[in-house]
Amino acid sequence: MTGGAVAEIKKGARVTGADRDKLAAKLVKEYEKGASIRSLAESTGRSYGFVHRVLSESDVTLRGRGGATRGAKT
Repeated sequence: MTGGAVAEIKKGARVTGADRDKLAAKLVKEYEKGASIRSLAESTGRSYGFVHRVLSESDVTLRGRGGATRGAKT
């Protein structure tokens, strides 16, 4: 992610109002392009939980967990 409100927000600072709306819009846009919650958290300096909460509040359909799934035992 580049520039905008993301660079102006200090790590751990409370994000409210218009700043939160701008950040949420950027996170939604990047997440829908395929970015992971973890990569978004790292690039914004926020926690995984914060990013997850913001996406959930923005009514984004979250993707399932990745990785291999176990097959049925035979």
